[in-house]
Amino acid sequence: MHHTTEILLTLFIAYLVAIIFGEIAQRLKMPAVVGEIVAGCVIGPSLLGWITISEPLELFAELGAVLLLFSVGLETRVGELKKVGKEAIQVGVLGVILPFIFGGAWAYWMGFPTPKAMFVAAAFVATSAGITARVLQELGVLDQKEARVILGAAVIDDILAMLLLGVVSSLQGSDGINLWGILFTLAQALIFIGLVTVIGGKLMQKKSQMLEIPVNPLSPLTLSLALCLGLAVAASYIGLAAIIGAFLAGMVMAEAEQQHTLEKQLKPILELMVPFFFVVTGAKVALGELSSFSVLGTVLLVTVLATISKLVACGFGARSLGKRSALIIGFGMVPRGEVGIIVAALGLHSGVFSQSVYAIIIAMALLTAMIVPPVLKRLFAAN
Repeated sequence: MHHTTEILLTLFIAYLVAIIFGEIAQRLKMPAVVGEIVAGCVIGPSLLGWITISEPLELFAELGAVLLLFSVGLETRVGELKKVGKEAIQVGVLGVILPFIFGGAWAYWMGFPTPKAMFVAAAFVATSAGITARVLQELGVLDQKEARVILGAAVIDDILAMLLLGVVSSLQGSDGINLWGILFTLAQALIFIGLVTVIGGKLMQKKSQMLEIPVNPLSPLTLSLALCLGLAVAASYIGLAAIIGAFLAGMVMAEAEQQHTLEKQLKPILELMVPFFFVVTGAKVALGELSSFSVLGTVLLVTVLATISKLVACGFGARSLGKRSALIIGFGMVPRGEVGIIVAALGLHSGVFSQSVYAIIIAMALLTAMIVPPVLKRLFAAN
């Protein structure tokens, strides 16, 4: 079969099954994201084997995550985040510290030497902004204070997680920690975020009519997408996740006069691209490594530790907002998703993880992603 035809067939199967499982999930009163992740597990290499994780499929998945975070940023104004700045910082910082301690303690108990135990702990840390954002978007609650705190904290969480990953990665070698390198990366990140959100937002408030200058009637959308990709690349260059750059691009465009029009025009693109991200997330699970009861017991233990550590730490960080809001924010920060998977993949590639430990971390990331959507739906409905 021709290579192009194979790629198109893989995309067709992944997309069609994602639609079907997403529909089933919604009929079961769960967000579509749960069905899309399960779809990936079912048609992935370890079960039916209908798709393989090829480079084109990975590219579609990564682009889907970037566009998803751009769309979430498009519904998040800087002024609104400032209102929850204190709570977001507390939630983000505490949500890194306690899960890292829990993860490191489990790994040390499992017999990992300290440097490798810290690498395992890093997989417990970062909240999946992509999965949580999709759930909040589907529930239609992005304008609520709890959602703004979660998204603000997730951005802080991701920045800290990337810095932490740099620390634990350096510990795997013999040269020790490059403290100045870490501080330089942190400074770059803070300057980047500050310039984009403050200067970019103010410029868009005053000059958004310039988006209409090109002859193309869709120029606000095309220029916005260009900004999204550009800032995603810029974020990657300074050591941050590309999705952070995309999120910041969305926040800049949220200040434009054309915000509501952009939201409507972006929806069809999201419907095409975003499901690939969640299908690939599910397809990466090696189910064969989870076949024994002892391993399943370990998966359960790790998932409980990962859930409790985020729930307690982030809920405590948001305690000033009241018990219900703290509970919502705590659960909203639980999913590890793509970030935990990225750390696990790096650990496997560098020889820190065995295949079984890798599968356990992946399963934990996916289970935390699947537990949260129905819980959040109930908590928001109880308002």
